[in-house]
Amino acid sequence: MAATRLIGAVALWVAALAVAAPAVAGEVDVLQVEIRRAAAGSFDIDVTLRHADTGWDHYANRWEVLGPDGRVLATRVLYHPHVNEQPFTRSLSAVAIPAEFTWIRVRGHDLVHGHGGREVTLSVPQR
Repeated sequence: MAATRLIGAVALWVAALAVAAPAVAGEVDVLQVEIRRAAAGSFDIDVTLRHADTGWDHYANRWEVLGPDGRVLATRVLYHPHVNEQPFTRSLSAVAIPAEFTWIRVRGHDLVHGHGGREVTLSVPQR
């Protein structure tokens, strides 16, 4: 009888975790990146992110464009949570990318985990 209660309690605990897990925000995933040539060798970049923002204490607060050498070329700061707007897209204009870079990487960042989640690597359009 005690073993049956223990198994039942464990099963209930596992079920509770399965239901509660989606409510906990994980890392930021970059879902899509679009890049377009702009004036004077710069680029306009649109980034779509997904993150289970829970409020001001845990939300996706920026995304970054990195060169092949790991240098941060640009940062788009996100000033508020997007709890009811998922996924969401934000843009950054006139991003300077050195001519020798043929590809870039975009990563997300949140207040709790820092960098993490899915990143996107893409080619830089020919100049």
